[in-house]
Amino acid sequence: MKLIIADKNYSSWSMRPWVLMRHAGIAFEEVLIELDRADSAARIREYSPSGKVPCLVTDDGQSIWESLAIFETLAERYPDRSLWPEDAAMRAHARSIASEMHGGFGELRSAMPMNIRAKGPGIGGTPAALADVARIDAIWSECLARHGGPFLFGAAFGIADAMYAPVVMRFNSYAPKLSAAASAYAGRVTALPAVNEWIEAALSETHRIDKYDSILA
Repeated sequence: MKLIIADKNYSSWSMRPWVLMRHAGIAFEEVLIELDRADSAARIREYSPSGKVPCLVTDDGQSIWESLAIFETLAERYPDRSLWPEDAAMRAHARSIASEMHGGFGELRSAMPMNIRAKGPGIGGTPAALADVARIDAIWSECLARHGGPFLFGAAFGIADAMYAPVVMRFNSYAPKLSAAASAYAGRVTALPAVNEWIEAALSETHRIDKYDSILA
């Protein structure tokens, strides 16, 4: 399979399936297309009908776009990898918070864009963005208390965790105030080998996108 992604420093949506697949030991070929180039859109559309990343191209040539569609496909293909919780009630809960991440938290995305190279504590802390932070903290804290950790639904790092991994990168950059439970969870996600591999690659990238870097100016 091929996974079409964009810059690791900036592309939060690309990070989600990449980290999950790497962590779960699902083999894929990475195709990285830098954003904000003259030919970026055309190159992405060679794989993705939506013109956006990520896009998974299966071994039989089918293109699957949108992160949750990619995750559902992977869960069907690799039922032994525990990508969703086995328990039906837990699985419904995991799908709910994954979908909330997929469709929500617009102020956080806008005010604190993912920029792994960035270090700007307090930047982007608008009231609406901090309300998003508080809601995410509550989601994580509830999951950890209910399911025991170390990840959101117990021992396995799964789809729900992958959906929130780029949020961890944002929190690492902008350092909003978190509860002790949420802060510890962010540390555990950051320490995962697959996440570390993504971070190291992001830090080695030289491509710069002004509209994302200018927030630190």
